[in-house]
Amino acid sequence: MGLGSAGEGAQVLARVWGVGALVQAIGDALAARFSPCVVRGEIGSFTRAASGHGYFTLKDEHGGASLRCAMFRRALSQLDFAPSEGRVVEVRGTLAVYEARGELQLIAESMRPAGEGALYEQFLRLKARLEAMGLFEAARKRAIPVLPRRVGVVTSLGAAALHDVLTALRRRAPHVEVVLSPASVQGAEAPPQLVAALGALALLHRQGSALDAVILCRGGGSLEDLWAFNDEHLVRAVASFPVPVVCGVGHETDVTLCDFAADLRAPTPTAAAELVAQDRRSALDGLAGLAHLLRHRARRRLDEQAQRLDRAGARLARPSAVTHEERRRLDLLAHRLRGACERRAERSHRSLPALAQRLTLAMQRNLEREDHRLGALAGRLHALSPQHVLERGYAWLGDASGRPVSSVTQAHEGMAVQGVLADGVLQLSVTGVNATGAATESVAISGRPSGGKVQQKSGE
Repeated sequence: MGLGSAGEGAQVLARVWGVGALVQAIGDALAARFSPCVVRGEIGSFTRAASGHGYFTLKDEHGGASLRCAMFRRALSQLDFAPSEGRVVEVRGTLAVYEARGELQLIAESMRPAGEGALYEQFLRLKARLEAMGLFEAARKRAIPVLPRRVGVVTSLGAAALHDVLTALRRRAPHVEVVLSPASVQGAEAPPQLVAALGALALLHRQGSALDAVILCRGGGSLEDLWAFNDEHLVRAVASFPVPVVCGVGHETDVTLCDFAADLRAPTPTAAAELVAQDRRSALDGLAGLAHLLRHRARRRLDEQAQRLDRAGARLARPSAVTHEERRRLDLLAHRLRGACERRAERSHRSLPALAQRLTLAMQRNLEREDHRLGALAGRLHALSPQHVLERGYAWLGDASGRPVSSVTQAHEGMAVQGVLADGVLQLSVTGVNATGAATESVAISGRPSGGKVQQKSGE
């Protein structure tokens, strides 16, 4: 139905919308024009309904505008952080109109802290580079001492993490001395201050105040809040620290590069203190158990020795029984000795005939070898005998005293000479001496019925 005066001409009739239809049409137009979209803003008045859905508003940075948002339970359960009031986030979703009240709202499909995308990429690049350098290798991780005496703590003086750490240490191990090295844990000035705080503890350790472990900690926050613990210089300082370092930065879901470089990562600052200091009650219970075991074993040992003493005393009380036992033992040994000797003699007696036969054969073979050797020597001796030479027609001359005459210079005319032949001795006399060529000597042979001459050859 159109609205207008009756006197007017033809009128263009305006469409009359129903409220629901208009709200729905506006929602469709918004969805077609702006969905999906990403909106950046600060969370305000976040609430979680019993159904699991989340409702909040996104406020402009200057506070001049706001947008109501709804995030259903399925999308909300996929977030890796807890949305909280005052946090700047980037929300991706679709625009819609809540028909019951005609209000514009954003149906959020995903959410992430604002600015974390670029920071996270930078985090991954730095992590890959430091990991390639070996700063995160498991082989260089050191074990935390079981019973530390002095522990260093690096954190902010005003941080709740310091209170949590000191409370946990006081509760679990009140005997542990705590050395605090304060530093800022957030902002651009935090990394150099944290490096300086670690350097101060390292210098203290080298100067004689030895530390058993160091706790590096702070409370939770966004990636931007914890960015100081991703600083390369701080990571290198943690990796090169002279004693084991426990990193308890943020909550369990928060991860920094210092966590990878530290010798041990704790999910929270309180957990870091609990990992460093063994519970005093547990240690005392362990000591009590060891003391009980020691007493039990000592009593058992004493009982065993008492029984041994009783047995020894019983033996001393009856010396005759002891001597009888030793006499019986000696008789047994003597019987065994006699048996062994008889068996040895019997074995030796059985082996005597064989040994005698072997001895006889050995003696016969030895005699044969010696007889053969003696015959060979006799033959050589006969071949070299002077008698054998004489049998070949030679004679041996000597003077009256029996000395050999081997040269004409030893003879003179009228000299008596003995001529030894193979079958006797001739008494000769030198009738002449010829010193050149062969010497011809005439001798008178006495003692024989017929005379004769013997010629001596030169050199014989």
